[in-house]
Amino acid sequence: MFRLYDRFRNRARADVLPKQTQDTGQDRRIYVDLAYLQSLEARARQLQLLPRQKARSVLSGRHASSLRGRGLNFEELREYWPSDDVRTIDWKVTARTGEPHVRVYSEERDRPALIVVDQRMSMFFGTRHAMKSVTAAEAAALAAFAILEQDDRVGGIVVTDTQLLRQRPQRNRRALTRFLTELARANQALHADAPVAEPTSLDQVLQAVANIARRDHLVLLISDFDVVGPGTERLLSGIARHNDVILVPVVDPSGESVPRSLVSAISDGDQQATLDTRSTDTQNAMDQFNRQRRQIIHDWHLRYGLPVAQLSTGEDTLPQLQRLLGLMPRSARTAQAGKD
Repeated sequence: MFRLYDRFRNRARADVLPKQTQDTGQDRRIYVDLAYLQSLEARARQLQLLPRQKARSVLSGRHASSLRGRGLNFEELREYWPSDDVRTIDWKVTARTGEPHVRVYSEERDRPALIVVDQRMSMFFGTRHAMKSVTAAEAAALAAFAILEQDDRVGGIVVTDTQLLRQRPQRNRRALTRFLTELARANQALHADAPVAEPTSLDQVLQAVANIARRDHLVLLISDFDVVGPGTERLLSGIARHNDVILVPVVDPSGESVPRSLVSAISDGDQQATLDTRSTDTQNAMDQFNRQRRQIIHDWHLRYGLPVAQLSTGEDTLPQLQRLLGLMPRSARTAQAGKD
């Protein structure tokens, strides 16, 4: 399949960049490094992924199935006290002893989270503001810091075209740094002239998720959901049966509406051709491909009740996450509504 990388990189570099980006010599809308990902920690405090969500959040029950939250551990059986909830009475023990007894539970210490972030070549594309790979990396880092801040374990899987880099959920900064280091390396390895490789299938990704997230995990899948395999839906439904799964499709504005006058070079690393969207046949083929991709994700949302939090490369990542989680200040929401 041909790889589209057109003239975005040159156009992005021509824009006015933040001073810190100019100092490093890299445009952070094209690449991210470890220092930049770590710098997102302060901004991540504006997010929260706890089970109780704002009414406007895509994770609230109004939009999709609510998050399970932390589970309960059985602690003990003891005699009933007047202040106890009668719903906690263990009727079998009560009948056997002749005295009312209740079952006491304590909330589990945390809910482990697994962040799956796509850094395959299909993500190395963008026509406005940032590459999909950058938007995905930013979202993963922000989510990871927010989860660690709420004292939950966090781990991740970085997906490349050649391997899956796994980090099991842990509650410590050293493990999070390892995850961000692998993410930054995978992002830096993306380039238009990379050797052609068979892209990693979602089947492989989801099997790795299933091996780690056995039960009661929060699983964030941040991807363009390219290369759906024959076992993708079966694996996804199995994971969703025992975990909270949030689909985070990363899209480019051109995926919503294909530019009608784009003439660009495309390549698979060995061959090169010209993409000309002035052709009606080319426009229709690309529009159909994008519609099918969106329909697959929408079907998963309806069939399994999975929340969908779509991110666009056309704007900054943090404000999008704030809107999706219902956390954007009223003044900012009003200004955004005016733009829409």
